[in-house]
Amino acid sequence: MTRERPADPAAPAAVTVVGIGADGWAGLPDGSRAVLLDAEILVGGPRQLDLLPPECAGRRVAWPSPLRPAVPGLLAAHAGRRIAVLASGDPMFHGIGRTLTEVHGPVRVLPHPSSVSHACARLGWPVEETEVVTLVGRPAARLAAALHEGRRILVLSAGADTPAEVAALLRDRGFGPSRLRVLEQLGGPGERVSGPVTADGWALPPGDPLNIVAVECRRAPDAPRLGAVPGLPDEAYEHDGQLTKRHVRAVTLGVLAPAPGELLWDVGGGSGSIAVEWMRTHPSCRAVSVERDPVRAARIERNAERLGVPGLRVVTGAAPDALAELPPPDAVFIGGGLTAPGLLDACWAALPAGGRLVANTVTLESEALLADACRRHGGELVRLAVSHAVPVGGFTGWRQAMPVTQWAVRKDA
Repeated sequence: MTRERPADPAAPAAVTVVGIGADGWAGLPDGSRAVLLDAEILVGGPRQLDLLPPECAGRRVAWPSPLRPAVPGLLAAHAGRRIAVLASGDPMFHGIGRTLTEVHGPVRVLPHPSSVSHACARLGWPVEETEVVTLVGRPAARLAAALHEGRRILVLSAGADTPAEVAALLRDRGFGPSRLRVLEQLGGPGERVSGPVTADGWALPPGDPLNIVAVECRRAPDAPRLGAVPGLPDEAYEHDGQLTKRHVRAVTLGVLAPAPGELLWDVGGGSGSIAVEWMRTHPSCRAVSVERDPVRAARIERNAERLGVPGLRVVTGAAPDALAELPPPDAVFIGGGLTAPGLLDACWAALPAGGRLVANTVTLESEALLADACRRHGGELVRLAVSHAVPVGGFTGWRQAMPVTQWAVRKDA
C-alpha cells in the first residue's frame, strides 16, 4: 500500500486552466479530461463544477466573490497541489485565464470553443467580421459605441435580463429597427435560439442566464448618424456652450493621435467631448476628465454614458491641484483654465518622454501663455478659423466663429 506524499507548501501551485462548454464532460477532449481526473483541487463556478462526473475526485472549490482579490490567497492555500481551474469556453477570451496569468504568472491553458465561435457557426457570421461586446460586469451603455448601420454584434450577457437591457438601449439610441436573436446554452443539450425580433418589437421573457445576444444593427431613419472617427455632430452632446466645436474637435483629436491602451488627461472638460471621442477611437483607450464645476462634471458623465464610453473617469476639482493623484498620462489636452497658476507647468511635468500635449484657447491672455510655452518647449502653434454660411437678408454670407489658437507639442525627454 502506497502512502500519498504530502504537498510541499513551498512549491508553487501547478495550475492548468481547462475550458468547458455547456455540453460538459461529453464535449471535452481526452487531454482536458486527463487533467481534471488527475487534479487534486478543482476550482470553478458552481455551474461548471456540477458538469464534472464523480470520477473527478479532487476537492471542489467554488470561486469566492469578488473573484480577482481572492486568487492569490486561494492559490497560496493549495501550494504544491495540482490545481485545475474550470472556465467557460476559451479561458483567454474574456475569461479567468487572463486574471490568472496577471496574478499568478504563466499557466497552462486548454481552451474550448468560445460562445462567440458557437454563435457565429449557428448564425453563419464570419468571426473576423463580427464585433464582440461583453456586458459581464460592465454597464450596458458601453454597447452604444459599437452601434453602426449594418454592423453585426455579439453581446456577451451578464444574465437572463441582459437581452431586454440590450433591446432597451437600442431603442433609446435610435436603433430600434435592429434585429436580435438570443442564443442560449450554446453547444449543450439545452441549446435554444430565440428570434429574430426587433428591439422595437421586443417581447421575449427572460430565459436562460447563459446566453449571448446577436444584434444586426439597423438605424432608425430619424436617428442621428454618429461616425467612427472624431468629429461627432455638436448635437450629439448635452452642453451649455462649453464645448469644443465639431471641426476644431476633429483637428484636436487628430493632433492628440490616440492609440490603443493610452490614457488622456482632459483638463477643463466642459462637456467632455475630447475625452469621449478619444475613448471611442478604441475600446482600450482610457481618459480622465477634470472639471471644477460639479454641474458640468455631471453633464460629462451623462455624455459619456450616452455615447458609449461609461468608463470615462470624471474628477470634480480645480486643476492643477486635482491632477496630483491621477495616473501618468500618455497625452494631455487643456481646453480650459490655462491661466490658473501652475497649470501648464504641472501638465508638462506629468508627461513622460514621448507624451503629447495639446492646448486650445480663444483669449489673448491664454494665447500669450501658449506662445511663451512654445518658445520654451518647442512644438507648433496653429490658428484654427472656421466660418459657417448663414442667411444675410435674402442672400447667404459667412459668419466666422472665434479663432482658436492651438499649441501642440511632443515631450522628447
